[in-house]
Amino acid sequence: MAECELRQRKKEDDGEVNLQKDKEEIKSAEQGQLHIENKPEPKEDFDSEDDKNIDISAKIPSGTNKMPQILETLLSGISERWRNWIIRGIFGWLMIGLFCLLCYGGPLALMIAVLVVQVKCFEEIINIGYSVYRIHGLPWFRSLSWYFLMASNYFFYGESLVDIFAVVVNRTEYLKMLITYHRFVSFSLYIAGLVWFVLSLVRKYYMKQFSLFAWTHVCLLIVVSQSYFIIRNIFEGLIWFIVPVSMIILNDIWAYIFGFFFGRTPLIQVSPKKTWEGFIGGGVATVICGIIISYFLCQYPYFVCPVEYSEKFGKMIIDCEPSPLFTLHEYVLPEFIARAMNVFGCSNKITIYPFVIHAFWMSLFSSIIGPFGGFFASGFKRAFKIKDFGDVIPGHGGIMDRFDCQYLMATFVNVYIYSFVSTPTLQKTVQQVINLRPEEQLQLFYVLKGSLENRGILNVQ
Repeated sequence: MAECELRQRKKEDDGEVNLQKDKEEIKSAEQGQLHIENKPEPKEDFDSEDDKNIDISAKIPSGTNKMPQILETLLSGISERWRNWIIRGIFGWLMIGLFCLLCYGGPLALMIAVLVVQVKCFEEIINIGYSVYRIHGLPWFRSLSWYFLMASNYFFYGESLVDIFAVVVNRTEYLKMLITYHRFVSFSLYIAGLVWFVLSLVRKYYMKQFSLFAWTHVCLLIVVSQSYFIIRNIFEGLIWFIVPVSMIILNDIWAYIFGFFFGRTPLIQVSPKKTWEGFIGGGVATVICGIIISYFLCQYPYFVCPVEYSEKFGKMIIDCEPSPLFTLHEYVLPEFIARAMNVFGCSNKITIYPFVIHAFWMSLFSSIIGPFGGFFASGFKRAFKIKDFGDVIPGHGGIMDRFDCQYLMATFVNVYIYSFVSTPTLQKTVQQVINLRPEEQLQLFYVLKGSLENRGILNVQ
């Protein structure tokens, strides 16, 4: 009996010990779980889980460190830093020479060059999209991307050419139809592409197909619409194209030079090699050079006259009497500047071309805001872990690497022209009159005739 009681007590003691152990283990586990929950999550360099797998650096070639074999042999004994400087300098001067040659070729050569650059930029950006989503077998998608590029160019380039060749085109019946219904034709082309895209959808690829569809439209917005603005700027006068493009080129060159020799303070995280010294030095140099170039170009009608089509010669011409914007004017300096000038014995008046004032504001934009086009492109490339958009230009990268800031500048110049400079032109007015109905044209004729007679300009015997 006593033995049975001892055994029962022992079991109870063992049970209490085990229960105590279980409680301790549960408490320990809860503390461990609490520690895990309170532990800060490790920081990731990715925006989402999907981004961990995005690394297309092996698929997109880089041109920054690329160089022809002959130059690589000649520069083999030089440090990489100076070798890159020399390669960038050589091909930079070659591009400047090509730019001058295109300007000499006139508006048609520049239009063709803009179209070629646009197509190449579109190809570089769209190829990144294909590489990211690793799609090479989807039906018709590459064809659709280029189809939308063609349809967009038909719309935008058509809008530009209508104003220039309207008088000639309206004399040809079938071309007149295209002019009258240009926007409807453009819309029909886009709708056809949209239907084509919907019919090409594959069930297991819906997300990727719609992602690439959006990617294509972003490319069109960035590349094609900006190219349209460049063409419009050219027709306003070559100076509205040459000066802004030169400012971006000069800002890029001067910022690189100042940053290379004096750069110490990082400017922006998304582009680690950019420095405050390069940004400020390049900006000041760009403003000075922009004003000098503008003053020089204002003296030549070839650069300042709008591009117009001549029925007499059957071609585009650049010949006019320079507008007041490109004739010298005398301005009185503000009082605080005049006092400073008087200290040095200078006059309080200055004689300049009014366009130089516009050039000053454009140079400020190209120096302060223009680089953000490059920063945007840098962030885009870093998002996909690529160094360049391509390797077309040794030492520089792809075409898009050189034109990222140009597109932003082109938009600003076009907006600036139509906001502060543009006035109605005879060619645009004639185009609008031709599109009126015959009875409206006749009514306009009598109104205009009466106005000219009342002002004594037209004497009717």
